[in-house]
Amino acid sequence: MPLASSTVGRVENGQKSTIRSRELGEQLRQAMVAAGINGKYVAARLSWTETKVSRMLNGHQALKEADVASLLALCDVTGEERDRLLGLAREYNQRNWLQQHIASLPEQLQTLIHHENQATTIRQFDALRIPGLLQTEGYARALVQRVVSVPADEVESRVQARMTRQLIFGQYPRPDFGYFIHESALRLPVGGPAVMSGQLHHLLQMGVRKYITIRVIPVSYGAFPALDGSCRLVEFGELKPVVYVEEEAAGNFMEDAPTVSLYRRVFSALADCALDEAESMRRIASLAVDLYGGGEDSDGRDQLAQE
Repeated sequence: MPLASSTVGRVENGQKSTIRSRELGEQLRQAMVAAGINGKYVAARLSWTETKVSRMLNGHQALKEADVASLLALCDVTGEERDRLLGLAREYNQRNWLQQHIASLPEQLQTLIHHENQATTIRQFDALRIPGLLQTEGYARALVQRVVSVPADEVESRVQARMTRQLIFGQYPRPDFGYFIHESALRLPVGGPAVMSGQLHHLLQMGVRKYITIRVIPVSYGAFPALDGSCRLVEFGELKPVVYVEEEAAGNFMEDAPTVSLYRRVFSALADCALDEAESMRRIASLAVDLYGGGEDSDGRDQLAQE
């Protein structure tokens, strides 16, 4: 699936047009239309150039929160709508970290990030680990430190990239997320009891969000579909669906119709053997208490209060 043409626009004076910058620019344009003003008027009133206004609206200008606030004041946008658009501006600036550092990430991870940000639906299965977008920082760090292909000096950047990817949950519009997690992943003590306690409680917090479904495949079920590993099915509004299968050294993207059809059947079969949402939340809560209730690391020190 093409990366650059569908996700990142042309570069203009060093600023890439992205889905998020174009979205905010379009909403600012709508605010101007509603206020009955144009770019020339905005430029004159705010002492900007017309080029700056044009680039802001087209997603080619860095969107500073102060500039967005000034434009909203000029358009007489107040209340919840003002707060929402300023929130988008803050989120856009937070996401700049990922845009600035994305070139240093593996190519398959770059592609996955762009797919996630275009998706309308993301379904994922993991047998032995918590899905990346649902991971806490401590859990992610404990995992990345054990990946032999990641140099020690890149561990923190990989962890922060994973944390920054989670801003997708705050974007608008956002995908619908459906996660199937094998109970083994909940029992595997990644990072120790304190990390796992925080991780399972985080799953419980995320699972109450309307756009996130978390279902657990119990150990008692025995053999289950996708027994060989992790997979995800990413669907879009206008583009073809993509299957992503992650391995130790690479990630494989497949978009041919037979493969997509196969993985749709896989996820349908996973739904048949997984606990329902309520039962899944109860299983996670039970394991959090029974296995990691003390939240103590291997030295017996309680770290929950520090997290």
